Amino acid sequence: MKNLESREDIELLVNSFYDKVVKDETIGFFFKDVVKVDWDKHLPKMYSFWESILFGQMSYKGNPMAVHFPINQMEAMEKKHFEKWLELWKQTIEENFTGQNASMAITKSENIANLMAYKMEMARKL
Repeated sequence: MKNLESREDIELLVNSFYDKVVKDETIGFFFKDVVKVDWDKHLPKMYSFWESILFGQMSYKGNPMAVHFPINQMEAMEKKHFEKWLELWKQTIEENFTGQNASMAITKSENIANLMAYKMEMARKL
């Protein structure tokens, strides 16, 4: 186990995570069928997102919440989906990394998952 400390580590984490996501029956369909993700575009955005969150590099430019609202209109993004996302994210971190940044990646992801689940639920009620 190594510390999570570089862009290369984030790339390993994100790539390993999405390998799990696309195979998962609970959330994989969002990526494969609903959005039909262009991985060549999506993965670099995710590297930059987590690099900004964990290392303060500010390499990410975007609004993740705004990106998810249209998806939520096409197919409801429910609490169970965010729970599965979080489970796979934590599992991937724990399989590969240790240390303060790994712990922070888990804490930040819990906050993100909870906020996203709440906002998507509220948007569906409007």
